[in-house]
Formats: sequence, structure tokens, C-alpha cells
Amino acid sequence: MQIKDVMRKGMIKLKTNGVKEPNLKSRLLMQYILNKPREYLLVNDNKELTLRQNVDYFKAIEKLIDGIPLQHITHQQEFMKLMFYVDENVLIPRSDTEILVEEVIKIAKKINAKKILDLCTGSGAIAISLAKYIKEAQITATDISEKALRIARLNARNNNVDDKITFISSNLFQNIPEEKYDIIVSNPPYIKRKVIESLDKEVKKEPIIALDGGKDGLEFYKKIVYTAYEYLKYKGYLCLEIGYDQKKEVIDLINKEGKYIDTYSKKDLYENDRIVITKLGLL
Repeated sequence: MQIKDVMRKGMIKLKTNGVKEPNLKSRLLMQYILNKPREYLLVNDNKELTLRQNVDYFKAIEKLIDGIPLQHITHQQEFMKLMFYVDENVLIPRSDTEILVEEVIKIAKKINAKKILDLCTGSGAIAISLAKYIKEAQITATDISEKALRIARLNARNNNVDDKITFISSNLFQNIPEEKYDIIVSNPPYIKRKVIESLDKEVKKEPIIALDGGKDGLEFYKKIVYTAYEYLKYKGYLCLEIGYDQKKEVIDLINKEGKYIDTYSKKDLYENDRIVITKLGLL
């Protein structure tokens, strides 16, 4: 079968089975199977696939139908114009989180940040992006999952920043050296436990440990907010990604602690509240 016919058949199977963005996913799968860019498909759409390519393509289509995320099949996700390896052991980096990274980069350049701590690093997307775009900074990145840390280290090597990042196995601040950081950043688990079962089946294929924010979704924010000031330099920044409906609750936690000032939030491209930024103002 020709490339165009196989992609069309794949798209129809995905659409029939309720898979979102069937056109896009059928094309991206073909790019992955052939290891070719989109332009190749446009010019060579009448090229015949080998039997092996045809079989591999439709095996991948069935995985998508079963709820396996596309990124777990291709092991690729772009974030901040960088490429990351991902699998079932890490949360897939999302464009929403780029809002957080862009804000941290802006703050880091403003205050000439030299030391940044990334909690719950997962694939390393935040830490690696910061290391790539903030030339002067050294990053410490932590995660409780050894499997996630292995992937983060791989991504750091692949993006040529492994010399700028120290990875530590740690449950939040537990194993962090007693140092002071200019910025602490985190995209922690923040989904309410009872909500996880109602998520798309693709999302539920991602590690629960990276999704489960406890009964109220605030478990990690409480721990971070109540401890971060011990690791921040005076007037250092705490930068957090939040769920779309958590702005008030997270800011209330920050205000209740009584050590932070100049708190503000920003929205993502879909006009959802996405990040909260605050600064250590009282020692």
C-alpha cells in the first residue's frame, strides 16, 4: 500500500475509535515509522511501504486505540524547542509548562540567578530547558523516582547540558544539601486523587506518582511552600505550575505562611491560570 493510503486507513481507524486528532497522529506515526520529516511524506505519499513498515504502522495504531500516548510509542516530545525522550516512567512535557519556564528564564536574567532548584523534575524538561537558555546558572534537579532520574540524565546528555545539572534522588527537599537558591521551581503532582479516574485514558497511562496531588490536589504545594523559604536566598523566587482552578488555594497557602511577598499569577495560552510566582520577603 502507498503511504497516503496507509495513513488514510490509519486515520479512519483512529477516528472511528474516538482517538483525538486522528489526522495529526496518523501522520506523526508514519513519520516515526519511516524516520522521515513531514516534507518527505508530502513529496513521497505515493511511495509503497514495505510489509514490515505496514505491520509496524498498524501495530502502533492499535496502541493508540488502546490509550497508549503517541509520545510513549515514538519516545519523543518537543518542549521549549528541544527534544526529549519520554516513556511510561515520566510525565509527558506539555506546552502549558513552557509558560512556567519562560517566566523563570525572565526572572533569572533579571536577578542574574546562579543557582536554581527544580523539584519533581520528571523527564528533566524544566531543568534542561533552564540550563540551555540560562548560560550562567547551575541547576539542581530532584525526583523521588529513580526511573525518572535515569531518563532526565539521558535527556540532559542528549541536549548537551549534563555538566550544568546535578540530579538528586529526593522526596522534595529531603536529600537537598543545605544551600540557598536564587530560584526554586516546580511542576508538582496537582490533580485531586478522585479526579484521576475521570481523566482521558491516555493521561492515565502516565505515572500516577506524577499526577496524584492528594485528596485536595494541594499536598505538594503545602510541603513546598512551607519548606522552600529555608532553601531560598533572601528575595529569592518560588515559581510553581498550578492546575487551572488552584490559583486562589495556592496563593492562600503562600499568604498564610507569611514569609513571601509580591505574589502574582499568569495564564496559559488557553486563558487558564497556570503559574504562581512569589518571592521570599521575610527571614
